[in-house]
Amino acid sequence: MIGLDEIDAARRRLRGVALRTPLVPCPRGREDRALYFKPESLQPTGAFKLRGAYNKISSLSQQERRRGVVAHSSGNHAQAVAYAAGALGTRAVIVMPRSAPRVKLDATKALGAEVVTVGAESGERARRAEELAAEHGYVPVPPYDDEVLIAGQGTIGPEILEDLPEVETVLVPVSGGGLISGIAAAIKLARPEVRVIGVEPELAADARASLRSGRLVEFPAERVGRTVADGLRVQRLGEAPFEYVRAFVDDIVAVTDEEILEAMRRLALRVRLVAEPSGAVTFAAYLFHEDELPASRRTVAVISGGNVEPGLLAEVLSGSTMEEARKAATR
Repeated sequence: MIGLDEIDAARRRLRGVALRTPLVPCPRGREDRALYFKPESLQPTGAFKLRGAYNKISSLSQQERRRGVVAHSSGNHAQAVAYAAGALGTRAVIVMPRSAPRVKLDATKALGAEVVTVGAESGERARRAEELAAEHGYVPVPPYDDEVLIAGQGTIGPEILEDLPEVETVLVPVSGGGLISGIAAAIKLARPEVRVIGVEPELAADARASLRSGRLVEFPAERVGRTVADGLRVQRLGEAPFEYVRAFVDDIVAVTDEEILEAMRRLALRVRLVAEPSGAVTFAAYLFHEDELPASRRTVAVISGGNVEPGLLAEVLSGSTMEEARKAATR
């Protein structure tokens, strides 16, 4: 497992590349339950994924970079790998689902990556990326199941502790587990009394099931594919992240798609932060699941990304129905 030394090394690599995002106080908060947002949506690629992708690719040898890199992603990791590869002079090939939001597909191509599209199942993306690596010698850059990448995502943890030393609880979105693994390790190794709580959609609550059962649980693609939180449509945690979750994460809470969209709306209208559905799950947990969260006078909610389809954002802001929002998300 990574330690604080690996996270410190990642911080040095990321200096001048990834933005040190601020903590934004939530307006109208209760004095006994203050909330702060960590808006990773402000990163150059619109999501936290840049931290891990750049840390991974920058740690490769010159010979490995000359071979090029391959990754699979539903969107945010794709943009991060494309951006990091471009900055480091490396070719990037990205396998993405055809159903990925158009804004993420277009942004990945605009950053110079070659995009290969496949079906919606996350396993299909991984298999195609492995095939391309074998055929062409590309170096894989996994979306979450990699400890160098986890160390990059973990750089968020020290920033939170430095900017809010009195923090008691940190809420983190959960997909394949790379983000929460890095943040939880960084926080628990430095301040074990701080609670780290994962948040995921009910339709893709495989991480919660895994944590509670003590074994990796996989959800069917048809189920996870229905959540509006496209960045969290992973069917199960990665092998390495599962070990971090078991070691460092206190609990995982699941939220409904309706709660996610309402959290998005409030973030935009009250806090002036644009969050994609995957990034809004933590605020949804704070708003609607207080009884499942630890009592906390100072809580930080990580807003993992802001790459939302314009049509979906418009539907959310207008108060449209869930069905209308889902249609907008797939246009």
